[in-house]
Amino acid sequence: MVNFCKFHGFGNDYIVIEQSQLAEVENLSEFSQKICHRNTGVGSDGIAVIEKLENQTADYSCRIINPDGSEAGFSGNGTRCAVAYLYYKNLYSAENLKLQTKSGVKNYQILRREADTFWFLAELGQPSAITNYELQITDKILSTITLDVGNPVCAIFVEDFNLDWREIGKEIESHEHFPERTNVVFVKIIDKGNIEIRIWERGAGETSSSGTCSIAAAVASAFAEKTSRKVSVHAEGGTTETVWREDGEMMITGRADLAFSGVWAEI
Repeated sequence: MVNFCKFHGFGNDYIVIEQSQLAEVENLSEFSQKICHRNTGVGSDGIAVIEKLENQTADYSCRIINPDGSEAGFSGNGTRCAVAYLYYKNLYSAENLKLQTKSGVKNYQILRREADTFWFLAELGQPSAITNYELQITDKILSTITLDVGNPVCAIFVEDFNLDWREIGKEIESHEHFPERTNVVFVKIIDKGNIEIRIWERGAGETSSSGTCSIAAAVASAFAEKTSRKVSVHAEGGTTETVWREDGEMMITGRADLAFSGVWAEI
């Protein structure tokens, strides 16, 4: 049996599990596919596996496994859910927590707690490989900005969301230009301080929110000189506050809410 807590960040939901609970799990990829299934499992956009570290580099580690069994380089909402779990379970109480992820160490500052809702300011490092790219898909060429924010992201600016963005996102996710697949974010500029997005995540599909895609959309918008470096990113699930500082550091402020706790009996 595996004890877990399910949290969500603006509807982007993750099952948080301590590494010690997975001692009898032989195949983490298959386990993730089963437990994340929306009809026959708990249902989520991924699992976050956390483990306490005994070194000075970070306090805990976190692995993010997608619903299709692949491992993500990073997840803004998934890691925030994992950190919220640590505070909820009273496993950690200091103001700042350093989290080791596949894409490096991230810092989380708890801002406040309201019942089982936790607000954090996260420092996510600097983006890399920011490039304007003309991407050929089935029936058109799209002007995109590609970048890496811990995960690869392809940002596309749109006037509205009347296009079939889900099908386009699905095609781009596995496009040959992205050998490791990519997240896809469609960005509508509202004004210099606000953007609206729709999200197609690699390994998960459509999600209501994404910390990774939110900061990538904000960076791409500032890079293209369409917005300032401080942007409110409005997704269907809620609003993520982002800052791309002048020194290159990416910052996001968001929440993680406890949905429920449970026990998964199938190993």
